[in-house]
Amino acid sequence: MSDWQNEVIKPTIAGMLDIMKACVDAKTVKKLVFTSSAGTVNVEPEQKSVYDESNWSDIDFCRTVKMTGWMYFTSKTLAEQAAWEFARKHNLDFITIIPTLVIGPFLMPSMPPSLITGLSLITGNESHYFIIRQGQFVHLDDLCNAHIFLYEHPKAEGRYIASSHDATIYELANLLKEKYPEYNIPTKFKDFDENIPNVHFSSKKLTDLGFQYKYSLEDMFTGAVDTCRTKGLIPLTHETKPEKKPENEPEKKPNGS
Repeated sequence: MSDWQNEVIKPTIAGMLDIMKACVDAKTVKKLVFTSSAGTVNVEPEQKSVYDESNWSDIDFCRTVKMTGWMYFTSKTLAEQAAWEFARKHNLDFITIIPTLVIGPFLMPSMPPSLITGLSLITGNESHYFIIRQGQFVHLDDLCNAHIFLYEHPKAEGRYIASSHDATIYELANLLKEKYPEYNIPTKFKDFDENIPNVHFSSKKLTDLGFQYKYSLEDMFTGAVDTCRTKGLIPLTHETKPEKKPENEPEKKPNGS
C-alpha cells in the first residue's frame, strides 16, 4: 500500500477481510450483509444528477483534494471493493447496503458522526457544509429495516442504495429555520449557488424488491434534534456571547438617579 493509506484506512480493509475469512472458515454463514457508505459512490470532481449502485467514488480525487472526511471515503470505498473481490473469489453470498446521511433519534451518549454533519447548520460547523450542499438522507429506523429486509429477501444480491430524500443545503436550512426559529440558522451561503440542483441517490433497486420507506425528512431532523437536546448535546436555543462594553463607556444609571 502507498504511504497515504495510514492508520485509518489499513484497519478498515483488514478488519472487513478478517470478518469475511471467519465467515468462510465457519462454513455455516449463509449470507453476509455489509454496511457501506454513500462516500463510496459520489465523491468526485463533478456531481452527476443521479447516482445508482454502479457508481464508485474517485479515490485519486479524495487523496489529492483531502476534503473533510477524505480518509473515511477512501477507506470505505477500498474496503467494499476488497470485500467484493473476496466474496466473488470464495463464492460468498454477499450484500452491501449504501446509506446516505443517516439522521434520526439515537441511543449513544455522544453525537453520532452523521449528525455532526447533518446538524452542522445548527452547530455552525461550516467545514461540513459542502457535504450537505447537495445532500441525501435516510432515517435511522428505515435503514435498520432495510438491513433486515435485504437479509431476509431470497432474491437480494449485490449493492443496494438506501436513501429516501434529497435536499440542497438551502432547502434543509429553510426546513430547520421554520421548525427551530430559536436557532441562528443561516439561509445564505456565499460559496454555493442559490439554484444548485438536487443530486439524487436512486433506491429503485431496493424499492423494486418491495421495500417501503416510512419517515419524512422532517421526521429525521426532529428526531435527531430532540434527542440531542434531551442528551444536552445542543442547547435549547442559540447561544450568543454577551456584548462587550466599549472601554470608558459609563454605566447607564436608573431613571431618576
